[in-house]
Amino acid sequence: MADSLSPPGIDVPSPILSARLHELAGFLGAPTAGRLTEEQRALSLGIARRLVGDIAEELGSETDAAALWRDWLASGIPGADRLAGACFARAEEHRWREQSAQRLGATAPLADDEAVVVTPEVAAGASDAADRAYLALQIADRRRFDAYGHPALPLADIDRELLRALLLDIAAWRLVREDKDGTLASNLGEAVRAAVSRQDAATGIDRAATDYHAALAAPSAVAEAAAAAIVRQDWPALIALAAAAAQRSYADTALALLSAEAAALPILLAPLRLDRAAIAPLEASLAMLPARAVGGGA
Repeated sequence: MADSLSPPGIDVPSPILSARLHELAGFLGAPTAGRLTEEQRALSLGIARRLVGDIAEELGSETDAAALWRDWLASGIPGADRLAGACFARAEEHRWREQSAQRLGATAPLADDEAVVVTPEVAAGASDAADRAYLALQIADRRRFDAYGHPALPLADIDRELLRALLLDIAAWRLVREDKDGTLASNLGEAVRAAVSRQDAATGIDRAATDYHAALAAPSAVAEAAAAAIVRQDWPALIALAAAAAQRSYADTALALLSAEAAALPILLAPLRLDRAAIAPLEASLAMLPARAVGGGA
């Protein structure tokens, strides 16, 4: 395929030239299709870097996450297609929430800021099950930022197969670099199994969303909570309720909303039993977000 895109006189293009020719071919094949903005690229790449670093730590402090990331940037990140979906969904949700926060005069949460982080002790003191579940949802959401307020993907929130694949890819990278006497492989194998087991026991945003929806119990209470979330632009609460009601993941639901035409929103949110008037502020908020991956592009 690379040869077919080679300019005359260039027999074997360099990897960079080959990549740029493929990119240009894609553009020429669909010139009017929307492309990633620099902000979308930067956010998605940052989320991927933080995720890879967190997963590398699961294999031991000896893993040089900085060297790993440099190597992968140079040679290509393994499983890029699958990783791209998770990172892009998180990045687009963050852009949307940042836009709303700026309009409301709010600031992004910091993972280590006691003034904004809802602790489990506070959640335990909430007045009823719905309040406790909502506070637990806030805790799960706070974990989706790093200590500086940058968007991140906690290991509890990513697909199990994606986690396992990245663990194995990082382990393979370490083996090539470090395994001189053949003893590292078994240690890394145990570390991979332990990391997957820890994820199975962890509570992430999907579990918190399900618990919040269940705590509201009555369909009327769910609809009321969803409508209130739209009014105050509490998008994590809305996404969580929509995801649980439709039995979808939080990430899939967020991306579905962010890439939906206005006419499709009532269908996506049908399980919440919201009327069209309640959805109108959501439509307006999404319409103001630039470069959404919807229709012919915004």
